[in-house]
Amino acid sequence: MKRLQIDHLTEYHFAASSTLMPHRLMLRPREDHSVRIASSALSIEPTATLRWQRDPLDNSVAIATFAAPGDVLRIASRVVIEHFEETPLDFIVEAPAVSYPFQYGTKDACLLQPFLQPCWPGDGSQLDAWLARDVLSGSPIETFVLLDRMNRAIHNRYRYTVREEPGVQSPATTLALRAGSCRDLATLFMEACRRLGLASRFVSGYLHCPTHAPAPGVGATHAWADVYLPGPGWKGFDPTLPSLAGTDHIAVAVAQHPEDVPPVAGAFLGPPGQQPELRVAVHVMTV
Repeated sequence: MKRLQIDHLTEYHFAASSTLMPHRLMLRPREDHSVRIASSALSIEPTATLRWQRDPLDNSVAIATFAAPGDVLRIASRVVIEHFEETPLDFIVEAPAVSYPFQYGTKDACLLQPFLQPCWPGDGSQLDAWLARDVLSGSPIETFVLLDRMNRAIHNRYRYTVREEPGVQSPATTLALRAGSCRDLATLFMEACRRLGLASRFVSGYLHCPTHAPAPGVGATHAWADVYLPGPGWKGFDPTLPSLAGTDHIAVAVAQHPEDVPPVAGAFLGPPGQQPELRVAVHVMTV
């Protein structure tokens, strides 16, 4: 078991006092049989009223409503989790799905339908060409071998880059640029899986960086993709590293579309043309 503390600070500094509209916060990690939240605290300035809810994918969402304007919006989250997924490779795929291609059972296929539909349907030909060139070689192939090969192909052939611009690159853009952020690489993996008939979803969360962090406690917001495999269920693949998702991955939210799960989303009313200064700091450390 690994015990991790995640500190996530988001600050907006406005040039003048501004009216803050309701903000949607997705900062609380998802709990399941492998992850348990030991403690959590959320501090917001100006004072906000919080309403907690679950979205259709069981993500934990806090809606913050502000009574007074301000020139600074400060959201500070601290969560301590216990993570038990220490052997991500210890799973057994059901016999019909061991080799690719395979078909999901009728009930599973119905529930998984949203995660089989592409977000960028116009990129199908580019994805097919890339899969044929770099991933597919012979059929049938073990399903896990196929996914691992695709994970490593993205990592080896496409350069990871820090990209501050909002939004997610289309798969065709990432293929053309041969580079992308973690969310872009995860999106490429997810859309390629869907092209192959494998249900996949986008995962937004945090990464603990114990071996390659520039300083102790430095972590990052991060993104990867889940694939649904009959037997173990949703399994995380991270093409940025590349690896399976394990105790260094902390999932906060999952989505059918990569742009649906920003950690903080909202609007403000202020002087025309005002662009707030944004500061984000994330620290993930063992405790």
